[in-house]
Amino acid sequence: MTKKRPLYAIPYFFWLILFVIAPVLLIVYQSFFNIDGQFSLINYQTYFTSGKYLTMTLNSVWYAFLITLFTLIISYPTAYFLTKLKHKNLWLLLIILPTWVNLLLKAYAFIGIFGIHGSVNNFLGLFGIGPEQILFTDFSFLTVATYIELPFMIMPIFNALEELNPSLISASRDLGANSFETFRRVIFPLSLSGVKSGVQAVFIPSLSLFMLTRLIGGNRVITLGTAIEQHFLVTQNWGMGSTIGVVLIIAMFIVMFFTGESRKGKGGRR
Repeated sequence: MTKKRPLYAIPYFFWLILFVIAPVLLIVYQSFFNIDGQFSLINYQTYFTSGKYLTMTLNSVWYAFLITLFTLIISYPTAYFLTKLKHKNLWLLLIILPTWVNLLLKAYAFIGIFGIHGSVNNFLGLFGIGPEQILFTDFSFLTVATYIELPFMIMPIFNALEELNPSLISASRDLGANSFETFRRVIFPLSLSGVKSGVQAVFIPSLSLFMLTRLIGGNRVITLGTAIEQHFLVTQNWGMGSTIGVVLIIAMFIVMFFTGESRKGKGGRR
Protein backbone atom coordinates (compact mmCIF):
# COMPACT_ATOMS: atom_id res chain seq x y z
CA MET A 1 0.00 0.00 0.00
CA THR A 2 2.85 2.37 0.87
CA LYS A 3 4.42 1.93 -2.56
CA LYS A 4 1.17 2.86 -4.25
CA ARG A 5 0.76 6.16 -2.41
CA PRO A 6 3.04 8.15 -4.77
CA LEU A 7 0.74 7.09 -7.62
CA TYR A 8 -2.10 9.06 -6.05
CA ALA A 9 -0.06 12.26 -6.46
CA ILE A 10 0.28 11.85 -10.24
CA PRO A 11 -3.02 13.66 -11.09
CA TYR A 12 -2.02 16.51 -8.77
CA PHE A 13 1.42 16.95 -10.36
CA PHE A 14 -0.09 16.64 -13.83
CA TRP A 15 -2.57 19.42 -13.00
CA LEU A 16 0.22 21.54 -11.44
CA ILE A 17 2.48 21.23 -14.46
CA LEU A 18 -0.26 21.73 -17.06
CA PHE A 19 -2.25 24.58 -15.49
CA VAL A 20 0.27 26.38 -13.24
CA ILE A 21 3.88 25.88 -14.29
CA ALA A 22 3.31 25.70 -18.07
CA PRO A 23 1.24 28.95 -18.27
CA VAL A 24 3.82 30.83 -16.18
CA LEU A 25 6.67 29.60 -18.37
CA LEU A 26 4.67 30.55 -21.47
CA ILE A 27 4.11 34.07 -20.14
CA VAL A 28 7.82 34.47 -19.34
CA TYR A 29 8.75 33.16 -22.81
CA GLN A 30 6.24 35.41 -24.60
CA SER A 31 7.48 38.49 -22.71
CA PHE A 32 10.77 38.37 -24.69
CA PHE A 33 9.08 38.91 -28.06
CA ASN A 34 8.01 42.25 -29.47
CA ILE A 35 4.76 42.92 -31.32
CA ASP A 36 6.36 41.71 -34.57
CA GLY A 37 7.28 38.35 -33.04
CA GLN A 38 11.03 39.10 -32.87
CA PHE A 39 13.11 38.16 -29.82
CA SER A 40 13.88 41.35 -27.93
CA LEU A 41 14.16 42.99 -24.51
CA ILE A 42 12.21 46.01 -25.73
CA ASN A 43 9.17 45.13 -23.62
CA TYR A 44 11.11 45.26 -20.36
CA GLN A 45 12.92 48.41 -21.49
CA THR A 46 9.60 50.06 -22.31
CA TYR A 47 8.04 49.02 -19.03
CA PHE A 48 10.84 50.26 -16.77
CA THR A 49 11.46 53.51 -18.67
CA SER A 50 7.86 54.50 -19.36
CA GLY A 51 6.20 56.85 -16.90
CA LYS A 52 2.83 55.47 -17.97
CA TYR A 53 3.56 51.92 -16.86
CA LEU A 54 5.32 53.02 -13.68
CA THR A 55 2.29 55.16 -12.81
CA MET A 56 0.01 52.18 -13.43
CA THR A 57 2.23 50.08 -11.17
CA LEU A 58 2.00 52.65 -8.37
CA ASN A 59 -1.77 52.87 -8.87
CA SER A 60 -2.10 49.08 -8.68
CA VAL A 61 -0.05 48.87 -5.48
CA TRP A 62 -1.89 51.83 -3.94
CA TYR A 63 -5.38 50.52 -4.66
CA ALA A 64 -4.39 47.01 -3.58
CA PHE A 65 -3.04 48.47 -0.34
CA LEU A 66 -6.25 50.43 0.31
CA ILE A 67 -8.45 47.42 -0.45
CA THR A 68 -6.36 45.23 1.86
CA LEU A 69 -6.35 47.87 4.61
CA PHE A 70 -10.12 48.44 4.53
CA THR A 71 -10.75 44.71 4.35
CA LEU A 72 -8.51 44.08 7.36
CA ILE A 73 -10.11 46.86 9.41
CA ILE A 74 -13.55 45.31 8.85
CA SER A 75 -12.52 41.64 8.94
CA TYR A 76 -10.54 41.43 12.17
CA PRO A 77 -13.32 42.71 14.48
CA THR A 78 -15.82 40.60 12.53
CA ALA A 79 -13.76 37.42 12.90
CA TYR A 80 -13.11 38.15 16.57
CA PHE A 81 -16.81 38.70 17.21
CA LEU A 82 -17.70 35.50 15.33
CA THR A 83 -15.53 33.42 17.68
CA LYS A 84 -17.67 34.60 20.59
CA LEU A 85 -21.01 33.60 19.06
CA LYS A 86 -22.88 30.42 19.90
CA HIS A 87 -23.72 29.50 16.30
CA LYS A 88 -20.45 30.76 14.84
CA ASN A 89 -20.35 28.24 11.97
CA LEU A 90 -23.79 29.33 10.76
CA TRP A 91 -22.79 32.99 10.70
CA LEU A 92 -19.52 32.09 9.01
CA LEU A 93 -21.47 30.25 6.32
CA LEU A 94 -23.58 33.37 5.70
CA ILE A 95 -20.39 35.36 5.19
CA ILE A 96 -19.00 32.79 2.76
CA LEU A 97 -22.22 32.45 0.74
CA PRO A 98 -21.62 35.58 -1.42
CA THR A 99 -18.44 33.95 -2.77
CA TRP A 100 -20.67 31.37 -4.47
CA VAL A 101 -22.19 34.10 -6.63
CA ASN A 102 -20.43 34.92 -9.89
CA LEU A 103 -18.25 38.02 -9.70
CA LEU A 104 -19.82 39.48 -12.84
CA LEU A 105 -23.31 39.17 -11.34
CA LYS A 106 -22.19 40.94 -8.17
CA ALA A 107 -20.60 43.71 -10.21
CA TYR A 108 -23.82 44.31 -12.16
CA ALA A 109 -25.80 44.25 -8.92
CA PHE A 110 -23.63 47.08 -7.56
CA ILE A 111 -24.11 49.01 -10.80
CA GLY A 112 -27.80 49.03 -9.98
CA ILE A 113 -27.16 49.96 -6.35
CA PHE A 114 -24.74 52.84 -7.05
CA GLY A 115 -26.35 54.12 -10.28
CA ILE A 116 -28.01 57.52 -10.62
CA HIS A 117 -31.41 55.88 -10.15
CA GLY A 118 -30.08 53.18 -7.84
CA SER A 119 -30.94 52.26 -4.29
CA VAL A 120 -28.33 54.51 -2.66
CA ASN A 121 -29.46 57.63 -4.52
CA ASN A 122 -33.11 56.78 -3.84
CA PHE A 123 -32.30 56.57 -0.13
CA LEU A 124 -30.36 59.87 -0.21
CA GLY A 125 -33.32 61.44 -2.00
CA LEU A 126 -35.41 60.91 1.13
CA PHE A 127 -33.18 63.47 2.83
CA GLY A 128 -33.18 65.86 -0.11
CA ILE A 129 -29.69 64.83 -1.25
CA GLY A 130 -28.74 63.90 -4.77
CA PRO A 131 -28.82 62.31 -7.10
CA GLU A 132 -25.06 61.96 -6.80
CA GLN A 133 -22.57 60.37 -9.17
CA ILE A 134 -21.47 57.44 -7.01
CA LEU A 135 -20.80 54.92 -9.73
CA PHE A 136 -17.52 55.24 -11.69
CA THR A 137 -15.67 56.77 -8.74
CA ASP A 138 -12.82 55.63 -6.52
CA PHE A 139 -15.32 55.28 -3.67
CA SER A 140 -17.53 52.83 -5.53
CA PHE A 141 -14.54 50.83 -6.78
CA LEU A 142 -12.96 50.51 -3.33
CA THR A 143 -16.32 49.70 -1.72
CA VAL A 144 -17.16 46.90 -4.14
CA ALA A 145 -13.63 45.48 -4.14
CA THR A 146 -13.56 45.48 -0.34
CA TYR A 147 -16.94 43.79 -0.15
CA ILE A 148 -15.87 41.06 -2.57
CA GLU A 149 -12.58 40.40 -0.76
CA LEU A 150 -14.01 40.36 2.79
CA PRO A 151 -14.62 36.59 3.09
CA PHE A 152 -11.05 35.86 2.01
CA MET A 153 -9.72 37.97 4.89
CA ILE A 154 -12.24 36.87 7.50
CA MET A 155 -11.69 33.12 7.04
CA PRO A 156 -7.95 32.89 7.86
CA ILE A 157 -8.26 35.35 10.75
CA PHE A 158 -11.22 33.40 12.15
CA ASN A 159 -9.27 30.13 11.89
CA ALA A 160 -6.24 31.65 13.62
CA LEU A 161 -8.38 32.99 16.47
CA GLU A 162 -10.15 29.64 16.82
CA GLU A 163 -6.81 27.85 17.18
CA LEU A 164 -5.66 30.03 20.09
CA ASN A 165 -5.01 28.12 23.30
CA PRO A 166 -7.60 29.38 25.84
CA SER A 167 -5.17 28.72 28.68
CA LEU A 168 -2.90 31.51 27.36
CA ILE A 169 -5.73 34.02 27.62
CA SER A 170 -6.64 32.76 31.09
CA ALA A 171 -3.00 33.04 32.15
CA SER A 172 -2.89 36.62 30.93
CA ARG A 173 -5.97 37.49 33.00
CA ASP A 174 -4.54 35.69 36.06
CA LEU A 175 -1.37 37.77 35.78
CA GLY A 176 -3.43 40.96 36.02
CA ALA A 177 -3.75 42.02 32.38
CA ASN A 178 -7.00 43.73 31.43
CA SER A 179 -8.96 42.91 28.27
CA PHE A 180 -7.08 45.45 26.13
CA GLU A 181 -3.65 44.29 27.30
CA THR A 182 -4.64 40.66 26.77
CA PHE A 183 -5.70 41.45 23.23
CA ARG A 184 -2.60 43.56 22.48
CA ARG A 185 -0.01 41.22 23.99
CA VAL A 186 -1.57 37.78 23.53
CA ILE A 187 -4.50 37.50 21.12
CA PHE A 188 -3.35 39.78 18.30
CA PRO A 189 0.29 38.58 18.13
CA LEU A 190 -0.81 34.93 18.11
CA SER A 191 -3.36 35.60 15.35
CA LEU A 192 -0.86 37.32 13.05
CA SER A 193 -0.51 34.15 11.00
CA GLY A 194 -4.17 34.52 9.99
CA VAL A 195 -3.68 38.21 9.24
CA LYS A 196 -0.70 37.44 7.00
CA SER A 197 -2.64 34.73 5.16
CA GLY A 198 -5.55 37.14 4.70
CA VAL A 199 -3.24 39.84 3.36
CA GLN A 200 -1.87 37.37 0.81
CA ALA A 201 -5.37 36.29 -0.20
CA VAL A 202 -6.52 39.89 -0.71
CA PHE A 203 -3.51 41.97 -1.75
CA ILE A 204 -2.25 39.68 -4.52
CA PRO A 205 -5.58 39.41 -6.45
CA SER A 206 -6.23 43.12 -5.89
CA LEU A 207 -3.07 43.97 -7.85
CA SER A 208 -4.57 42.66 -11.07
CA LEU A 209 -8.25 43.62 -10.88
CA PHE A 210 -9.62 44.58 -14.27
CA MET A 211 -13.31 43.64 -14.38
CA LEU A 212 -14.22 45.94 -11.49
CA THR A 213 -12.05 48.74 -12.85
CA ARG A 214 -14.18 48.67 -16.00
CA LEU A 215 -17.67 48.02 -14.66
CA ILE A 216 -17.48 49.88 -11.34
CA GLY A 217 -14.53 52.25 -11.78
CA GLY A 218 -15.53 53.18 -15.33
CA ASN A 219 -11.88 52.99 -16.45
CA ARG A 220 -11.07 55.91 -14.14
CA VAL A 221 -9.15 53.41 -12.04
CA ILE A 222 -6.25 52.22 -14.20
CA THR A 223 -4.25 49.24 -12.94
CA LEU A 224 -1.84 46.71 -14.39
CA GLY A 225 -4.71 44.26 -14.76
CA THR A 226 -6.44 46.74 -17.07
CA ALA A 227 -3.25 47.14 -19.11
CA ILE A 228 -2.85 43.37 -19.49
CA GLU A 229 -6.43 43.08 -20.74
CA GLN A 230 -5.86 45.89 -23.24
CA HIS A 231 -2.65 44.38 -24.62
CA PHE A 232 -4.06 40.88 -25.02
CA LEU A 233 -7.55 41.74 -26.30
CA VAL A 234 -7.26 45.16 -27.98
CA THR A 235 -3.71 46.01 -29.14
CA GLN A 236 -2.76 42.32 -29.59
CA ASN A 237 0.65 43.11 -28.12
CA TRP A 238 0.96 39.83 -26.26
CA GLY A 239 4.63 40.41 -25.50
CA MET A 240 3.95 43.59 -23.54
CA GLY A 241 0.98 42.02 -21.81
CA SER A 242 3.15 39.06 -20.81
CA THR A 243 5.84 41.41 -19.51
CA ILE A 244 3.34 43.06 -17.19
CA GLY A 245 2.19 39.59 -16.18
CA VAL A 246 5.79 38.69 -15.24
CA VAL A 247 5.99 41.85 -13.13
CA LEU A 248 2.80 40.84 -11.31
CA ILE A 249 4.17 37.33 -10.70
CA ILE A 250 7.35 38.82 -9.21
CA ALA A 251 5.22 41.16 -7.07
CA MET A 252 3.23 38.13 -5.89
CA PHE A 253 6.40 36.38 -4.71
CA ILE A 254 7.59 39.55 -2.97
CA VAL A 255 4.31 39.84 -1.07
CA MET A 256 4.43 36.15 -0.15
CA PHE A 257 8.02 36.56 1.08
CA PHE A 258 7.21 39.46 3.39
CA THR A 259 3.97 37.92 4.66
CA GLY A 260 5.34 34.38 4.95
CA GLU A 261 4.48 32.63 8.17
CA SER A 262 7.26 31.74 10.58
CA ARG A 263 7.04 28.18 11.85
CA LYS A 264 9.14 28.69 14.97
CA GLY A 265 6.23 28.41 17.30
CA LYS A 266 2.49 28.81 17.61
CA GLY A 267 0.00 29.44 20.36
CA GLY A 268 -2.50 26.92 19.10
CA ARG A 269 -4.42 24.23 20.91
CA ARG A 270 -2.44 21.18 21.88
